[in-house]
Amino acid sequence: MMTITNEDNMELMARYPDNYFELAIVDPPYGIGADKGIQKNEGKFGYKKHRHTNWDNSIPNKEYFDELFRVSKNQIVWGGNYFTEYLNPVMSWIVWDKMQYNFSFAHGELAWNSFNTKLRIFRYARGNESGFAPKIKDGMKQGLNIHPTQKPIALYKYCLEHFAKEGDKILDTHLGSGSIAIACHDYKFDLTACELDPEYFKDAMKRINNHLAQQKLFL
Repeated sequence: MMTITNEDNMELMARYPDNYFELAIVDPPYGIGADKGIQKNEGKFGYKKHRHTNWDNSIPNKEYFDELFRVSKNQIVWGGNYFTEYLNPVMSWIVWDKMQYNFSFAHGELAWNSFNTKLRIFRYARGNESGFAPKIKDGMKQGLNIHPTQKPIALYKYCLEHFAKEGDKILDTHLGSGSIAIACHDYKFDLTACELDPEYFKDAMKRINNHLAQQKLFL
């Protein structure tokens, strides 16, 4: 079951009791201006033209992290290296190696997690997971990302495979492109998620519903 809403994440979390979710997998704003920084790459590498807003001007505050830890038993926080004032030191980081070393983008991203196990590296070059018609550039098939910081479905499936157990209830406070929703649906996890921006919410729901409709064709 998926419960996905267009609302502020603090309002969503306020409705749930302590430790309601077994696992929160979240990708908050890193505070690095990603929405504006993508301008120079619009139309390249599969990037769609986006509205330029201020959603990545700052990181979430202490109240957000307090609520996140209250409603969830365990957490995976992408961009955890930007939130060290709110996260305890751990050795069990997840490294996403993007395997794209010839671009000016970062070679990877980091996720903090609460499991305190060994460090893990996931190697995956982002491909055509957008749900839109692919474009061909330099012999490579590329999709249009509906969100400037869109993460691949395969990355969320990796997190579920290694950190979630059957029957776990999953929380995402920043839905973005909806990749986590597709991963949770495919792996049969209950997901509660929200997205504040109405345009991103609309695009994410379109992408999710397209995925569900395609699956039904093969049942």
